[in-house]
Amino acid sequence: MIASARSSLQHPAGLGRKTKVMKQRCTIALDAMGGDHGPGVVVPAAVKFAAANPHVDLILVGNEARIEELLKRAPRDRIRIHPASQEVGMDESPSKALRGKKDSSMRVAIDLVKAGEANACVSAGNTGALMATARFVLKTLPSVDRPGIITAVPSMFGHTHMLDLGANVDCTAEHLFQFAVMGSELVSAVDGIDKPRVALLNIGQEEIKGNEQVKQAHELLVNSGLNYIGYIEGDGIYLEDIDLVVTDGFIGNVALKCSEGVAKFIGNSLSAQFKRNWFTKLSGLAALPILKAFKRTMDPRRYNGASLLGLRGIVIKSHGGADQMAFENAIYIAEKEIIANIPQRIGEQVGRHLDPTQYRETA
Repeated sequence: MIASARSSLQHPAGLGRKTKVMKQRCTIALDAMGGDHGPGVVVPAAVKFAAANPHVDLILVGNEARIEELLKRAPRDRIRIHPASQEVGMDESPSKALRGKKDSSMRVAIDLVKAGEANACVSAGNTGALMATARFVLKTLPSVDRPGIITAVPSMFGHTHMLDLGANVDCTAEHLFQFAVMGSELVSAVDGIDKPRVALLNIGQEEIKGNEQVKQAHELLVNSGLNYIGYIEGDGIYLEDIDLVVTDGFIGNVALKCSEGVAKFIGNSLSAQFKRNWFTKLSGLAALPILKAFKRTMDPRRYNGASLLGLRGIVIKSHGGADQMAFENAIYIAEKEIIANIPQRIGEQVGRHLDPTQYRETA
């Protein structure tokens, strides 16, 4: 049942476009200055999204003059500008951004969520600064020690969600357990799966394998009431029927970047082979429909938009190098999480699984 329910899904954002059953009025704040391309990507993505979604209002936060210039010839329906005088650099330390950039486009966009003027924030800016600022401004949900970063990756069964992807390099077993609870609730909400299949990333599937942190997390998950199926290895992320893969941020980020590298390597290698001579070029023409389908399935832009789970508000992290299509996908994810009321759902689920007096950070 789970496989058939997911077989037609390509990506949470794409699913949201096709199967929305309600048009909830909402407002999304966009960090217009974040990322490698800033307003040059964010503004056109906002214009295109607004045109296709008349029930959503967008707030472009950043340098008013630069944003106005890009909006000069574009429709302005349901798009407004909120000025911010500072920008957070992609290589800026999170502590410096948090203390010294209180009027940055990133901080102001998150402040709008805190104030209730926006239902969610989307930023392609510095990941560390975004996490630190969002955690400081919005705070974590009760019983949640650390927010985690979750996104979808392609798999044989449509897609799989992974958590954590870099927010928390060092995690305890309790942190991994919290990630599983939060991630399971998000997957259930956005993919419509009653009991998402949860797995713990490990160096083997046997119970004797793994470090103490993973083994302890395994014990917690076995008795959690979640649909926990045990350990999987790295290849299982893409080959097994899993809805959520749980790991710490160090391993998760390395696994994600390795996967992106392998996908690019395969694509470039195929392209080079088909260009070797006239015969391979003809073969390439014959295989073009298959190659295009493969490229579309593996296109990272379709999976752009990672959620910062565990906060008292919705914050979506776009890839720093995102183009217009990729950033637009991140906005769609924000809209889906607003409709699903993700923070409230996660708060209720975590509250059912954890005693609020336990697992507090001592730092």
